[in-house]
Amino acid sequence: MSWVPKTDAGTAAMLKTIGVATTEGVFDSMPPELRLKSWNVPAGISEMAVRAECAKLAARNDAGGVCFLGGGYYDHFIPAAVDALSSRGEFYTAYTPYQPEAAQGTLQSIYEYQSAICRLTEMEYANASLYDGGTAVFEAATMSMRIIGRSRIVCHGSLNPTYRAMLDTHTANLEIEIVTGDDPAGAACVIVQNPAFDGSIRDFTELGKRCHEAGALLVVSFYPISLGLLKTPGEMGADIAVAEGQSLGIPLNFGGPYLGILATRKSHVRKMPGRLCAETHDAEGRRGFVLTLQAREQHIRREKAMSNICSNQALCALRALIYMSLMGKDGFRDVAKQCHAKSEYLKGIMRFATPLNTAPTFNEFAVRLPKNAEIAADALRKQGWLAGLPLASVGAGGPNDLLIAVTEKRTREELDQFASALEKAACS
Repeated sequence: MSWVPKTDAGTAAMLKTIGVATTEGVFDSMPPELRLKSWNVPAGISEMAVRAECAKLAARNDAGGVCFLGGGYYDHFIPAAVDALSSRGEFYTAYTPYQPEAAQGTLQSIYEYQSAICRLTEMEYANASLYDGGTAVFEAATMSMRIIGRSRIVCHGSLNPTYRAMLDTHTANLEIEIVTGDDPAGAACVIVQNPAFDGSIRDFTELGKRCHEAGALLVVSFYPISLGLLKTPGEMGADIAVAEGQSLGIPLNFGGPYLGILATRKSHVRKMPGRLCAETHDAEGRRGFVLTLQAREQHIRREKAMSNICSNQALCALRALIYMSLMGKDGFRDVAKQCHAKSEYLKGIMRFATPLNTAPTFNEFAVRLPKNAEIAADALRKQGWLAGLPLASVGAGGPNDLLIAVTEKRTREELDQFASALEKAACS
């Protein structure tokens, strides 16, 4: 496609045709706060200058330091093979899966990813992936409404407050009642999280039974790495399982790209959003792969669409598949054990802080410091430590409350040094 620049005469003719005097007038119908602040675009610069400017901006994405941040996104080790395999040209520039004869590699990677997620969660069907964990929560909520025929969503207190905020935003123009609690009466679903946002471990099996007795669904948001040790959504009786898949071989980034995971029961698959890839055979009996479910507005009548999702996160899903394949069952369990053990060690040596969790934790826990958590975290950041998430910043705690995450990457020396640094910052 070529671009033909407009002339002053052409611009004047177009403005006259639509009945406005200036280019700015085209946007008069927009609220002032949504318009561009200025139409003065800077003059062009050289390629060398662009590279220098981009490098400067990119450097701002590197927070540096030893990471104890969590809250849904974690600093896990990524085997070199994940980068090496996922960056191969066959995957990196693969063709869209709409034409299976030209996209067997992409389709097979999706199929294998779906299979791995089903084994991990002990659910029956998984879609080809979603945008991120918060999107998955929203899609699970609306999926539950389609299945049950109710418009009431119950969010358990364990749910990540960022996910709750995303759910509120995505449903702002829909006739949906969203409440906090665990009462399934009259609800389409109850959405829970394990481990909870504060790291506490819960078993929601009994709540699942109560949901089913009330005609509601149980939606479980889970932390993939934790399933190396903890009860799976399938074991708890979940109808829909969702997760943020960043911990499965995807680097930490400011905003992504990340990976939304959604798995469900066979009885609900026709109400599932997104794509589903399946295995088949061609006319000569050879194994092949096709998209068997595409309940999107691009494929069926808009009012019958399950979602307006336009694509899945295929490359991120591929990275997750490679990570899961490399780790295997034993590797998954080992990573989970290290996360838990190292977290317990750090918790035990932080005697200067008041623990806030009343239940066991996996690799994340909340504490109350003697001093404002934001101030303490900022002081440690300057010393090379990403100390954790001040809970007041997400409306999940008081000004002195801090959420700390520990992964398998942290060494005992780092844990000892971090505890000492945090004590000095919080107690001085």
